[in-house]
Amino acid sequence: MAVDKKTITQDYPLPVYNYQVSIDGIDEGMSFSEISGLEMDYEHVLYRHGFSWIMGDYLIRAQRKPISVSLKRGIVKNRKFLYDWLRAENKKNISIALCDENGDPIVSWEVYRTLPIKLNAPSFSASTNDVAIESLDLIAHNIKLIHHE
Repeated sequence: MAVDKKTITQDYPLPVYNYQVSIDGIDEGMSFSEISGLEMDYEHVLYRHGFSWIMGDYLIRAQRKPISVSLKRGIVKNRKFLYDWLRAENKKNISIALCDENGDPIVSWEVYRTLPIKLNAPSFSASTNDVAIESLDLIAHNIKLIHHE
């Protein structure tokens, strides 16, 4: 049975390589090779009360764990935005949009009030010709998932 283009675009999962990043609305020069840590995770508590021996224990959700996001990109001449942000200690909002084949956002992760806490330089080795990749680790106050129509 043949599958048409409309079925594929509506029912098939999106590839992870087609995404766009903007930091405080700036998307020029915001090309990253890898983004990780976009997760919402909560602690849990096992609650036992006086009648637990009859009714059983309660498992309840507790405090949200800190949001830690990591951005990686290749080092390019005259592009020091991440270093300047780390030094300035400003909180910024980040938007990561997973896009379809036309470049239109399908799902976005809005990460609010992010603060850089660590900038990693690449590992240097004379025996390889890999691209020099820098990594910036962030903490954030909140994350929101948005599905675009």
